[in-house]
Amino acid sequence: MGNILKSFQNRPKNKTRLPVKRRLPTRDEQIKSLQTDCFDVLIIGGGATGAGCALDAVTRGLRTALVEYNDFSSATSSKSTKLIHGGVRYLQKAIMEMDKEQFNMVREALHERGNMLNSAPHLTRPLPIMLPVYTWWQLPYFWIGIKMYDLVAGFKNLKSSYVLSKTGALESFPMLKSEKLVGAIVYYDGQQDDARMNLAIALTAARYGATIANHVSVRALQKKPNEAAKMRVSGATLKDEITGNEWNVSAKCVINATGPFIDYVRKMDNPEAKEICIPSSGVHIVLPEYYSPSQMGLLDPATSDGRVIFLLPWQNKTIAGTTDHPCDLTFSPKPTEDEISFILKEIKNYFNPDLKVRRKDVLSAWSGIRGLIADPNKKNTQSLVRNHLVHVSESNLVTIAGGKWTTYRSMAKDTIDAAIQSCNLKPKAADCQTDGLLMEGARKWTPTLYIRLIQEYGLKREVAEHLTSFYGDKACDVLKLGGMSCPVKLHPDFPYIEEEIKYGIHEYAVTATDMIARRLRIAFLNVEAAEEILPRIVEIMGKELNWSEVEKQQQLNKAIEFLNTEMAMGKCKK
Repeated sequence: MGNILKSFQNRPKNKTRLPVKRRLPTRDEQIKSLQTDCFDVLIIGGGATGAGCALDAVTRGLRTALVEYNDFSSATSSKSTKLIHGGVRYLQKAIMEMDKEQFNMVREALHERGNMLNSAPHLTRPLPIMLPVYTWWQLPYFWIGIKMYDLVAGFKNLKSSYVLSKTGALESFPMLKSEKLVGAIVYYDGQQDDARMNLAIALTAARYGATIANHVSVRALQKKPNEAAKMRVSGATLKDEITGNEWNVSAKCVINATGPFIDYVRKMDNPEAKEICIPSSGVHIVLPEYYSPSQMGLLDPATSDGRVIFLLPWQNKTIAGTTDHPCDLTFSPKPTEDEISFILKEIKNYFNPDLKVRRKDVLSAWSGIRGLIADPNKKNTQSLVRNHLVHVSESNLVTIAGGKWTTYRSMAKDTIDAAIQSCNLKPKAADCQTDGLLMEGARKWTPTLYIRLIQEYGLKREVAEHLTSFYGDKACDVLKLGGMSCPVKLHPDFPYIEEEIKYGIHEYAVTATDMIARRLRIAFLNVEAAEEILPRIVEIMGKELNWSEVEKQQQLNKAIEFLNTEMAMGKCKK
């Protein structure tokens, strides 16, 4: 709580002065807007970058729409390490190689780290991360590097790094192997609930007037000639994947923010476009909470094959990962047994003999696809983009590629700047308005809001803390959906309550998978527990959304298939 309080107290006041936000439209209202309105900007992709583009565009006064084929944050943006970071290893490379570009990338990310912690304090927190040292010469080497990390962060530094003796390291991280341990260095980065943050960005955009819709796919790009008789992208053909309805929507600018799937949209624009995305799989596993202290993470800077692995506390569990393997592009990536075994093998090297690293302790596992990007403006296709890339095609399709979660806001800024220039848009505000803008749930949130819920609603502390950390100042709105009745927990081991299912529909959840994966996070925490509560979730959603018995069974089957494939339920039950 102290770290959260520090983040809240240091939060700068929102420097932007924007119109009063509207109520959140229903999904049906959003679909109707897509069918009847014309837009300045149409964004394809509802991940962090796409949602960030929608928020940037609408707060500049542009008529903005966003569509997502699946659910908001259903792909890479919900499958991250959950860190908000500048990149310690990138800074090391920048210094060793005297690389100004890489240095600037770290500096930008550290600025955005501070912005994310300030804009959504209920969804984020500073997290100390330990770097254990097992040889004496590494202690001053790592200490200098970490102090440089603090220095580059400047006034946005979360808290100064520090050195621990062997005794101090074992007190802070009792699971550590003590043999040959010299000491440790502790530095600070941020941690978030990635899917909830993604959703908060999208909901905030909707509050400010953006039309956003999940489960809406782009079937084709529309084009028409400009004054010079050159064909320009002028909109898209859309399909509501829930109802099957199709229609055309007009937009002065179309933005391709589809993450690793950018080449699909680029080829809609130009079938001859060369592919520029090189997909890579990053796997994480979830372990019981006793694998890490509740307030301390661990960084392994050099695994057996040179990759970096984190061990991080998250929502009363422990996340371990990530791997980095070339992979085929798919909408349903699956973690492999080899990748799960690799992570277990690597973290085992850091634990004392009392903690047996067991395969059966894996509660959930997932694979997120990220992409290395080759700059299409360069003849050498092997020239990879280290940060992010904004590319405007001959027909004015604007593509944003690369980057990382932490820099989503600056990526969106560069994208909307390019869109305004290339498509001759006329925003009410020429400059970006999102630096310091508070997200959904943040305006009236305080670190002690959970106490109010305990006192007014008689909640257990774990439930009250969960609601305020998920929904911020909207937590009372969740509870009001239950009327005067006492909240009922969905599972005895988790703080989720039934009222959250109804509120999840208010947040545009339309499938059972949306609910267990992105509104609640139980699919990412324990796949067996997620399977156990699915029937009740389907029952509540079916009543709210008027599902037939056939639809209820289909929703249940699809959610179980999701758990078995993308969340490795079959592997976790071994």
